[in-house]
Amino acid sequence: MTGQFEDKINESGLSIAELIQYFREKCKVCGHHRIMHDYLGKCEGVMNKPCNSGCDEFLAE
Repeated sequence: MTGQFEDKINESGLSIAELIQYFREKCKVCGHHRIMHDYLGKCEGVMNKPCNSGCDEFLAE
């Protein structure tokens, strides 16, 4: 599946650095990185710890 993702990234024109920057952005509601939020915007927490901030929407800092 890695190849499929690489193809999508290459087709998008985004660099790996841009993707990393995007996912490192923090949420001003819960303070967790974007990558910790699911596709609906709910924070799933970090390192197997659920987020108890009540955050259900990513709002960039």
